[in-house]
Amino acid sequence: MQVKRPKLKKLKLKNLKSVNDLKFDSNGLIPAVVQDTKTGEILMVAYMNKTSLKKTLTTGLATYYSRSRKCLWLKGDTSGHFQIVKKIHFDCDKDTLLVEVKQIGVACHTGEWSCFYTRMA
Repeated sequence: MQVKRPKLKKLKLKNLKSVNDLKFDSNGLIPAVVQDTKTGEILMVAYMNKTSLKKTLTTGLATYYSRSRKCLWLKGDTSGHFQIVKKIHFDCDKDTLLVEVKQIGVACHTGEWSCFYTRMA
């Protein structure tokens, strides 16, 4: 089932000349820690490649790379649980992203708000 996508503005790249300045792993991926911009809660961890990151910057909607399906994945495309990207930070090594989002619906495919709903210790 196709869900209507929110229309958003393009995000401007800051403190980098291009996404090529980031350090992607040998598979062309970079981890993306996804955080709710309002609560600060970590919602999920996903991966991006250069194409998904550029698409995220262009559309304002979080787009990831699915390692299992080996394709781009627009969060919310089938569920309607979109992530509207507010800010993207990179770490000091430029090898991990922190993506601040306004979460529409839930983040976890299990129906939980966050993927980190099970306490281990």
